[in-house]
Amino acid sequence: MTDYKQEQDMEIEALEAILMDEFKEIHSGESGLSTSNRCFQIKVVAQDDDADGPITNPAQLALIFSHTETYPDEPPLLNLKSLQGMSTEDLRILKENLQQEASENLGMAMIYTLVTSAKEWLADRFCQDDVGSTEAEEAAKEDVVIPHGEPVTVETFLAWRERFEAELALERAKLMPESVLSAPKEKKLSGRQWFESGRAVLLVLTIVIPNLDILN
Repeated sequence: MTDYKQEQDMEIEALEAILMDEFKEIHSGESGLSTSNRCFQIKVVAQDDDADGPITNPAQLALIFSHTETYPDEPPLLNLKSLQGMSTEDLRILKENLQQEASENLGMAMIYTLVTSAKEWLADRFCQDDVGSTEAEEAAKEDVVIPHGEPVTVETFLAWRERFEAELALERAKLMPESVLSAPKEKKLSGRQWFESGRAVLLVLTIVIPNLDILN
């Protein structure tokens, strides 16, 4: 035979250890429940495991419960009260959700599961809009292109390309040995031909390797 009283007392001890200051026993007259059994109140605020920091959310509620005689083989008595920012309609919808979940968890201690579900519901109900607006603001910032400098035209682009090619040719010339630069015109190698010939690699090895500390 199931010892319901023992199971209920063990759950109360576990809730006290886990929830600490968020958990307290209240008088049955404060609970709003039709019972003379022990009644308890748990403070519930939004929970969002994906958030990097604390959630700024004004909505808070009190989840009030009392064990029935054969709990957990039957659902507990439940009541919800707004501590801050909760409408009557919000409380009604959440209570229906929790009662449905309680009926799906019969046979096992379920109060902590209901508390977790209530926290997630609050996060979805009150924090989603804030997250969405923040993401929208960030996306809008990324889409804004701040114009600066002179506008690009075909003429300015061609002029820039000529300067770029001239500077590139000058840099290539600096890497070429004197013998290449002083050779007759018909025997001179272009910068690309000289680089592809493998002489550029030899020049780099000649300059870089003697200066490596690991070879000293």
